[in-house]
Amino acid sequence: MDGDGTLEQVIRQYAPSVYRLAYARTGSRCDAEDVMQEVFLRLVKAAPVFREEEHRKAWLLRVTVNCANDLFRSLRSRRTEPLDERLSAPPAPEPGGVLEQVLSLPFKYRVPIHLFYYEDMSVAEIAAATGRSESAVKQQLSRGRTMLREALKGDTPHVQSGI
Repeated sequence: MDGDGTLEQVIRQYAPSVYRLAYARTGSRCDAEDVMQEVFLRLVKAAPVFREEEHRKAWLLRVTVNCANDLFRSLRSRRTEPLDERLSAPPAPEPGGVLEQVLSLPFKYRVPIHLFYYEDMSVAEIAAATGRSESAVKQQLSRGRTMLREALKGDTPHVQSGI
């Protein structure tokens, strides 16, 4: 680790964000824990030096996205069920209103919404972390917000029924 903190301090500070993003990506506590462990293992192996704390956070969240993608690729090679079908089913979130609705969003809207509102990332940061263009992120945020608004009003029984 660099001089900005011990591994234990970094884990304590960023584990909640990494776990939340991993859970938003995977919809599974077990898979989210596996992704989180892999992210911090990669941090130890790579031992990058960060100029600012924001760079460390961005690096960790980008690695989290990559590890979740790696998990989906490995699951796809092991299962006969198409990946799109597994991702279209909403995860089993804990009851709780807005968070439950966010986690039931389709995969491509769930992550930008999560990063924007729960991790306080800008559109540019989300684009960099997910490998999408800023305009794509803006569009996904807009559509995700619309879906959440409708679901929270009670217009639709589930967010995904509008897709």
